[in-house]
Amino acid sequence: MGRVGRAPWPIALALDHVEESTSYGTAAFKIRGKLVARLREDGETLVVGMDFDQREELLAADPKTYYLTDHYLNYPWILVRLPRVHPDALRDLLRGAVRMAAAQGARRRTR
Repeated sequence: MGRVGRAPWPIALALDHVEESTSYGTAAFKIRGKLVARLREDGETLVVGMDFDQREELLAADPKTYYLTDHYLNYPWILVRLPRVHPDALRDLLRGAVRMAAAQGARRRTR
């Protein structure tokens, strides 16, 4: 994995309860087994969980940094070009993804 692909590690692992894992054969971050983000096979794109409204805002505001493929259209994920994203923005994205994953996990535990 190149230097760009390692960029999210210090940010993600500094967040509470985030652990390194794998997903679809690539490096990933999870919280209590729930996927938060994963590196795509190209090593320069991070797949990050987020709600659809926020995703649409980011896609409209900065399509050179944030994008989708057809595969992700119906799923609450966004693709982030790591060479282009500012570290503060990446930190905010990962914090939001952790909150979303933690909330989904809490809902499942209360059923």
